[in-house]
Amino acid sequence: MKIIADKNIPYLKGIVEHFGDVTYLDGSAFTQDTIKDADTLIVRTVTHFGESILKESNVKLICSATIGYDHIDTAYCDAHGIIWKNAPGCNSGSVMQYVVSSLITIARKKGFDLRDKTIGIVGVGNVGKKVAKACEILGMKVLLNDPPRQDQEKSSDFASLQTIMDEADIITFHTPLIKEGQYKTYHLADKEFFSLLKKKPVIINSARGGIIDTVAIKDAIKENKISGAIIDCWENEPRIDLEYLGLADIATSHIAGYSADGKANATRMSLESIADLYGLDKQPVSLVKEPAPASPVIDVNRYAKNVDRIYGAILDTYNPLDDFALLKASPDNFKGLRNEYPLRREYFAYTVINASEEERDILRNLGFNHE
Repeated sequence: MKIIADKNIPYLKGIVEHFGDVTYLDGSAFTQDTIKDADTLIVRTVTHFGESILKESNVKLICSATIGYDHIDTAYCDAHGIIWKNAPGCNSGSVMQYVVSSLITIARKKGFDLRDKTIGIVGVGNVGKKVAKACEILGMKVLLNDPPRQDQEKSSDFASLQTIMDEADIITFHTPLIKEGQYKTYHLADKEFFSLLKKKPVIINSARGGIIDTVAIKDAIKENKISGAIIDCWENEPRIDLEYLGLADIATSHIAGYSADGKANATRMSLESIADLYGLDKQPVSLVKEPAPASPVIDVNRYAKNVDRIYGAILDTYNPLDDFALLKASPDNFKGLRNEYPLRREYFAYTVINASEEERDILRNLGFNHE
Protein backbone atom coordinates (compact mmCIF):
# COMPACT_ATOMS: atom_id res chain seq x y z
CA MET A 1 0.00 0.00 0.00
CA LYS A 2 1.23 3.48 -0.87
CA ILE A 3 0.59 6.11 1.80
CA ILE A 4 1.20 9.85 1.56
CA ALA A 5 1.19 11.69 4.87
CA ASP A 6 1.49 15.33 5.91
CA LYS A 7 4.98 15.64 7.36
CA ASN A 8 3.72 17.82 10.22
CA ILE A 9 1.41 15.20 11.73
CA PRO A 10 3.09 14.25 15.02
CA TYR A 11 3.85 10.76 16.37
CA LEU A 12 3.35 9.23 12.92
CA LYS A 13 6.84 8.68 11.52
CA GLY A 14 8.25 5.25 12.20
CA ILE A 15 4.81 3.87 13.04
CA VAL A 16 2.64 4.23 9.94
CA GLU A 17 5.46 2.46 8.05
CA HIS A 18 4.11 -0.75 9.58
CA PHE A 19 1.14 -0.36 7.24
CA GLY A 20 2.81 0.45 3.90
CA ASP A 21 5.28 2.50 1.89
CA VAL A 22 5.14 6.07 3.14
CA THR A 23 5.98 9.41 1.55
CA TYR A 24 5.88 12.56 3.69
CA LEU A 25 4.95 15.90 2.13
CA ASP A 26 4.31 19.41 3.34
CA GLY A 27 0.58 20.08 3.43
CA SER A 28 0.93 22.56 0.56
CA ALA A 29 2.63 19.90 -1.59
CA PHE A 30 -0.46 17.68 -1.88
CA THR A 31 -1.41 18.11 -5.55
CA GLN A 32 -3.18 16.07 -8.21
CA ASP A 33 0.19 14.92 -9.49
CA THR A 34 1.81 14.06 -6.15
CA ILE A 35 -1.10 12.02 -4.78
CA LYS A 36 -2.40 10.29 -7.92
CA ASP A 37 -0.75 6.92 -7.19
CA ALA A 38 -1.45 6.86 -3.45
CA ASP A 39 -3.90 4.43 -1.88
CA THR A 40 -4.21 6.38 1.38
CA LEU A 41 -3.74 10.00 2.41
CA ILE A 42 -3.15 11.17 5.98
CA VAL A 43 -3.81 14.89 6.02
CA ARG A 44 -4.48 18.06 8.01
CA THR A 45 -6.67 21.06 7.18
CA VAL A 46 -4.17 22.98 5.06
CA THR A 47 -5.25 21.45 1.74
CA HIS A 48 -8.74 21.08 0.27
CA PHE A 49 -9.45 17.59 -1.03
CA GLY A 50 -12.03 17.66 -3.79
CA GLU A 51 -12.34 16.92 -7.50
CA SER A 52 -9.44 19.15 -8.54
CA ILE A 53 -6.95 17.07 -6.57
CA LEU A 54 -8.63 13.64 -6.39
CA LYS A 55 -9.75 13.32 -10.01
CA GLU A 56 -8.23 10.25 -11.70
CA SER A 57 -6.33 9.32 -8.54
CA ASN A 58 -5.98 5.88 -6.97
CA VAL A 59 -6.96 7.19 -3.52
CA LYS A 60 -9.25 4.88 -1.56
CA LEU A 61 -8.99 6.42 1.92
CA ILE A 62 -8.43 9.93 3.30
CA CYS A 63 -7.66 10.14 7.01
CA SER A 64 -7.74 13.64 8.41
CA ALA A 65 -5.91 13.88 11.74
CA THR A 66 -8.28 16.69 12.73
CA ILE A 67 -11.60 17.13 14.46
CA GLY A 68 -13.03 19.08 11.49
CA TYR A 69 -13.55 17.92 7.93
CA ASP A 70 -14.67 21.00 5.99
CA HIS A 71 -11.42 20.70 3.97
CA ILE A 72 -12.74 17.46 2.45
CA ASP A 73 -15.38 17.48 -0.30
CA THR A 74 -17.33 14.69 1.32
CA ALA A 75 -20.00 14.62 -1.39
CA TYR A 76 -17.36 14.08 -4.08
CA CYS A 77 -15.65 11.38 -2.04
CA ASP A 78 -18.91 9.57 -1.33
CA ALA A 79 -19.90 9.70 -4.99
CA HIS A 80 -16.55 8.29 -6.12
CA GLY A 81 -16.08 5.56 -3.54
CA ILE A 82 -13.38 7.34 -1.56
CA ILE A 83 -13.72 6.65 2.15
CA TRP A 84 -12.93 9.62 4.37
CA LYS A 85 -12.35 9.68 8.10
CA ASN A 86 -11.79 12.51 10.54
CA ALA A 87 -10.92 12.29 14.24
CA PRO A 88 -14.01 13.49 16.14
CA GLY A 89 -13.31 14.42 19.73
CA CYS A 90 -9.58 13.83 19.42
CA ASN A 91 -8.64 17.22 20.82
CA SER A 92 -11.72 18.00 22.90
CA GLY A 93 -9.73 17.90 26.15
CA SER A 94 -7.16 20.24 24.68
CA VAL A 95 -9.75 22.83 23.61
CA MET A 96 -11.38 22.61 27.03
CA GLN A 97 -7.99 23.27 28.63
CA TYR A 98 -7.50 26.29 26.34
CA VAL A 99 -10.92 27.73 27.15
CA VAL A 100 -10.56 27.23 30.91
CA SER A 101 -7.12 28.85 31.01
CA SER A 102 -8.40 31.71 28.87
CA LEU A 103 -11.38 32.23 31.18
CA ILE A 104 -9.10 32.44 34.20
CA THR A 105 -6.77 34.82 32.36
CA ILE A 106 -9.47 37.23 31.22
CA ALA A 107 -11.22 37.13 34.62
CA ARG A 108 -7.97 38.32 36.17
CA LYS A 109 -7.52 40.97 33.50
CA LYS A 110 -11.07 42.30 33.81
CA GLY A 111 -11.28 41.88 37.58
CA PHE A 112 -14.29 39.57 37.88
CA ASP A 113 -14.99 36.26 39.61
CA LEU A 114 -15.88 33.36 37.31
CA ARG A 115 -18.21 32.00 39.99
CA ASP A 116 -20.45 35.04 39.48
CA LYS A 117 -20.71 34.58 35.72
CA THR A 118 -22.99 32.81 33.26
CA ILE A 119 -21.37 31.21 30.23
CA GLY A 120 -23.31 30.37 27.08
CA ILE A 121 -21.92 27.41 25.15
CA VAL A 122 -22.99 27.35 21.50
CA GLY A 123 -22.42 23.85 20.18
CA VAL A 124 -22.49 21.00 22.69
CA GLY A 125 -20.66 18.17 20.96
CA ASN A 126 -17.42 16.52 22.09
CA VAL A 127 -15.78 19.85 22.94
CA GLY A 128 -18.79 21.77 24.21
CA LYS A 129 -19.72 19.03 26.68
CA LYS A 130 -16.25 19.08 28.22
CA VAL A 131 -16.23 22.87 28.41
CA ALA A 132 -19.65 22.78 30.09
CA LYS A 133 -18.52 20.25 32.69
CA ALA A 134 -15.34 22.21 33.48
CA CYS A 135 -17.25 25.49 33.85
CA GLU A 136 -19.74 23.86 36.20
CA ILE A 137 -16.86 22.43 38.28
CA LEU A 138 -15.45 25.96 38.53
CA GLY A 139 -18.78 27.27 39.83
CA MET A 140 -20.13 29.02 36.75
CA LYS A 141 -23.74 28.97 35.58
CA VAL A 142 -23.88 27.21 32.20
CA LEU A 143 -26.37 27.67 29.35
CA LEU A 144 -26.27 25.19 26.48
CA ASN A 145 -27.31 25.86 22.89
CA ASP A 146 -27.30 23.17 20.21
CA PRO A 147 -30.26 23.27 17.79
CA PRO A 148 -29.42 19.95 16.02
CA ARG A 149 -29.21 18.11 19.34
CA GLN A 150 -32.26 19.86 20.71
CA ASP A 151 -34.31 18.90 17.66
CA GLN A 152 -33.10 15.30 17.82
CA GLU A 153 -33.33 14.80 21.58
CA LYS A 154 -36.41 16.93 22.30
CA SER A 155 -34.66 17.93 25.51
CA SER A 156 -35.35 20.87 27.81
CA ASP A 157 -31.67 21.06 28.73
CA PHE A 158 -30.97 23.51 25.91
CA ALA A 159 -31.45 27.27 25.74
CA SER A 160 -32.23 29.29 22.64
CA LEU A 161 -29.50 31.41 21.12
CA GLN A 162 -31.57 34.45 22.06
CA THR A 163 -31.55 33.37 25.72
CA ILE A 164 -27.77 33.14 25.62
CA MET A 165 -27.59 36.54 23.93
CA ASP A 166 -29.77 37.94 26.73
CA GLU A 167 -28.24 36.24 29.78
CA ALA A 168 -24.64 35.18 29.15
CA ASP A 169 -21.64 37.11 30.43
CA ILE A 170 -19.40 34.94 28.26
CA ILE A 171 -20.29 33.22 24.97
CA THR A 172 -18.05 30.48 23.59
CA PHE A 173 -18.54 28.81 20.20
CA HIS A 174 -17.94 25.10 19.62
CA THR A 175 -19.86 24.34 16.43
CA PRO A 176 -18.66 23.00 13.10
CA LEU A 177 -18.60 25.45 10.20
CA ILE A 178 -21.79 24.88 8.21
CA LYS A 179 -22.30 27.28 5.32
CA GLU A 180 -25.93 26.63 4.43
CA GLY A 181 -29.09 24.87 5.52
CA GLN A 182 -31.20 24.75 8.66
CA TYR A 183 -28.22 24.62 11.00
CA LYS A 184 -26.01 27.14 9.25
CA THR A 185 -23.20 28.45 11.47
CA TYR A 186 -21.25 30.55 8.96
CA HIS A 187 -21.29 34.12 10.33
CA LEU A 188 -23.58 33.01 13.13
CA ALA A 189 -22.13 35.92 15.08
CA ASP A 190 -22.84 38.70 12.59
CA LYS A 191 -23.77 42.38 12.85
CA GLU A 192 -27.32 41.58 13.97
CA PHE A 193 -26.06 39.13 16.60
CA PHE A 194 -23.79 41.72 18.18
CA SER A 195 -26.47 44.42 18.04
CA LEU A 196 -28.89 42.25 20.06
CA LEU A 197 -26.54 41.31 22.92
CA LYS A 198 -27.79 42.44 26.33
CA LYS A 199 -24.81 42.06 28.71
CA LYS A 200 -21.70 43.01 26.68
CA PRO A 201 -20.28 39.50 26.95
CA VAL A 202 -16.79 38.20 26.39
CA ILE A 203 -16.72 36.28 23.09
CA ILE A 204 -14.59 33.15 22.63
CA ASN A 205 -13.97 31.43 19.30
CA SER A 206 -11.88 28.28 19.36
CA ALA A 207 -13.98 26.43 16.77
CA ARG A 208 -13.84 27.85 13.21
CA GLY A 209 -12.98 31.37 12.09
CA GLY A 210 -15.99 31.71 9.81
CA ILE A 211 -18.46 31.33 12.66
CA ILE A 212 -17.78 35.00 13.48
CA ASP A 213 -18.03 37.80 10.94
CA THR A 214 -14.67 39.56 11.34
CA VAL A 215 -15.94 43.01 10.39
CA ALA A 216 -18.91 42.67 12.73
CA ILE A 217 -16.87 41.66 15.79
CA LYS A 218 -14.31 44.41 15.18
CA ASP A 219 -17.14 46.93 15.12
CA ALA A 220 -18.66 45.35 18.25
CA ILE A 221 -15.38 45.74 20.14
CA LYS A 222 -14.96 49.35 19.02
CA GLU A 223 -18.58 50.18 19.87
CA ASN A 224 -18.38 48.51 23.30
CA LYS A 225 -21.06 45.97 22.46
CA ILE A 226 -18.85 43.22 23.89
CA SER A 227 -16.40 43.46 26.77
CA GLY A 228 -13.70 41.18 25.44
CA ALA A 229 -12.61 38.74 22.74
CA ILE A 230 -10.60 35.53 22.94
CA ILE A 231 -9.82 34.43 19.40
CA ASP A 232 -8.02 31.27 18.31
CA CYS A 233 -9.72 30.74 14.94
CA TRP A 234 -9.72 33.31 12.14
CA GLU A 235 -11.21 33.92 8.76
CA ASN A 236 -8.67 33.74 5.93
CA GLU A 237 -6.03 31.86 7.92
CA PRO A 238 -3.06 32.13 7.81
CA ARG A 239 -3.48 35.72 6.55
CA ILE A 240 -5.24 37.02 9.62
CA ASP A 241 -6.72 40.49 10.11
CA LEU A 242 -4.09 42.48 12.01
CA GLU A 243 -6.59 45.03 13.32
CA TYR A 244 -8.65 42.15 14.75
CA LEU A 245 -5.48 40.78 16.36
CA GLY A 246 -4.84 44.16 17.97
CA LEU A 247 -8.38 44.40 19.36
CA ALA A 248 -8.48 40.93 20.95
CA ASP A 249 -7.75 40.34 24.64
CA ILE A 250 -6.22 36.96 23.85
CA ALA A 251 -5.31 35.95 20.31
CA THR A 252 -3.64 32.69 19.29
CA SER A 253 -2.73 30.88 16.09
CA HIS A 254 -5.48 28.22 15.93
CA ILE A 255 -3.72 26.06 18.51
CA ALA A 256 -6.49 25.48 21.07
CA GLY A 257 -6.58 21.81 20.14
CA TYR A 258 -2.82 21.43 19.85
CA SER A 259 -2.01 19.54 23.03
CA ALA A 260 0.26 16.55 22.56
CA ASP A 261 -2.62 14.40 23.79
CA GLY A 262 -5.00 15.74 21.16
CA LYS A 263 -2.44 15.27 18.42
CA ALA A 264 -1.64 11.75 19.55
CA ASN A 265 -5.33 10.87 19.70
CA ALA A 266 -5.79 12.09 16.11
CA THR A 267 -2.81 10.06 14.91
CA ARG A 268 -4.10 6.95 16.67
CA MET A 269 -7.55 7.39 15.13
CA SER A 270 -6.04 7.78 11.66
CA LEU A 271 -3.96 4.63 12.09
CA GLU A 272 -7.00 2.73 13.35
CA SER A 273 -8.96 3.82 10.26
CA ILE A 274 -6.21 2.44 8.01
CA ALA A 275 -6.07 -0.84 9.92
CA ASP A 276 -9.86 -1.21 9.82
CA LEU A 277 -10.20 -0.60 6.08
CA TYR A 278 -7.33 -2.83 5.00
CA GLY A 279 -7.72 -5.52 7.67
CA LEU A 280 -4.33 -4.87 9.28
CA ASP A 281 -3.05 -5.60 12.78
CA LYS A 282 -3.72 -2.62 15.09
CA GLN A 283 -0.73 -3.30 17.36
CA PRO A 284 1.33 -0.43 15.86
CA VAL A 285 -1.29 2.04 17.11
CA SER A 286 -0.12 1.36 20.67
CA LEU A 287 3.34 2.67 19.75
CA VAL A 288 2.05 6.27 19.67
CA LYS A 289 3.28 7.84 22.92
CA GLU A 290 3.20 11.45 24.12
CA PRO A 291 6.31 12.81 25.89
CA ALA A 292 6.00 13.52 29.60
CA PRO A 293 5.74 17.18 30.65
CA ALA A 294 8.94 18.84 31.85
CA SER A 295 7.48 19.36 35.34
CA PRO A 296 4.74 16.78 35.95
CA VAL A 297 4.27 17.64 39.65
CA ILE A 298 2.40 20.84 40.62
CA ASP A 299 2.73 22.11 44.19
CA VAL A 300 -0.24 24.35 44.97
CA ASN A 301 1.59 25.77 47.99
CA ARG A 302 3.20 28.09 45.45
CA TYR A 303 -0.08 30.01 45.42
CA ALA A 304 -1.64 32.08 48.17
CA LYS A 305 -5.43 31.83 48.22
CA ASN A 306 -7.74 28.88 47.75
CA VAL A 307 -9.17 29.78 44.34
CA ASP A 308 -5.79 31.08 43.14
CA ARG A 309 -4.24 27.73 44.06
CA ILE A 310 -6.70 25.95 41.77
CA TYR A 311 -6.27 28.52 39.01
CA GLY A 312 -2.50 28.39 39.46
CA ALA A 313 -2.47 24.63 38.92
CA ILE A 314 -4.57 25.03 35.77
CA LEU A 315 -2.33 27.76 34.35
CA ASP A 316 0.74 25.68 35.17
CA THR A 317 -0.44 23.22 32.51
CA TYR A 318 -1.18 25.95 29.96
CA ASN A 319 -1.09 29.76 29.89
CA PRO A 320 -2.57 31.29 26.72
CA LEU A 321 -0.61 34.52 27.20
CA ASP A 322 2.51 32.67 26.03
CA ASP A 323 0.91 31.89 22.66
CA PHE A 324 -0.62 35.37 22.51
CA ALA A 325 2.81 36.96 22.86
CA LEU A 326 4.24 34.79 20.07
CA LEU A 327 1.42 35.68 17.65
CA LYS A 328 1.61 39.39 18.43
CA ALA A 329 5.37 39.33 17.86
CA SER A 330 5.12 37.47 14.56
CA PRO A 331 1.64 37.40 12.99
CA ASP A 332 3.12 36.61 9.59
CA ASN A 333 4.42 33.36 11.07
CA PHE A 334 0.92 32.03 11.80
CA LYS A 335 1.59 28.77 9.96
CA GLY A 336 5.00 28.34 11.57
CA LEU A 337 3.59 28.82 15.06
CA ARG A 338 1.23 25.93 14.37
CA ASN A 339 3.77 23.65 12.72
CA GLU A 340 6.38 24.21 15.43
CA TYR A 341 4.06 24.21 18.43
CA PRO A 342 5.80 23.23 21.70
CA LEU A 343 4.84 20.35 23.93
CA ARG A 344 1.60 20.89 25.86
CA ARG A 345 0.07 18.16 28.00
CA GLU A 346 -3.45 17.97 29.40
CA TYR A 347 -4.44 17.79 33.07
CA PHE A 348 -4.13 14.02 33.49
CA ALA A 349 -0.38 14.24 32.79
CA TYR A 350 0.07 16.20 36.04
CA THR A 351 0.01 15.28 39.73
CA VAL A 352 -1.00 17.94 42.25
CA ILE A 353 0.52 17.96 45.74
CA ASN A 354 -0.34 19.77 48.99
CA ALA A 355 -3.94 20.42 47.95
CA SER A 356 -6.76 20.60 50.48
CA GLU A 357 -9.59 18.09 50.23
CA GLU A 358 -11.80 20.68 48.50
CA GLU A 359 -9.04 21.60 46.06
CA ARG A 360 -8.34 17.93 45.33
CA ASP A 361 -11.99 17.31 44.53
CA ILE A 362 -12.14 20.20 42.07
CA LEU A 363 -8.83 19.38 40.42
CA ARG A 364 -9.59 15.64 40.28
CA ASN A 365 -12.94 16.35 38.63
CA LEU A 366 -11.13 18.46 36.03
CA GLY A 367 -8.81 15.52 35.32
CA PHE A 368 -5.71 16.10 37.44
CA ASN A 369 -3.98 13.37 39.44
CA HIS A 370 -3.09 13.91 43.11
CA GLU A 371 -1.05 12.27 45.84
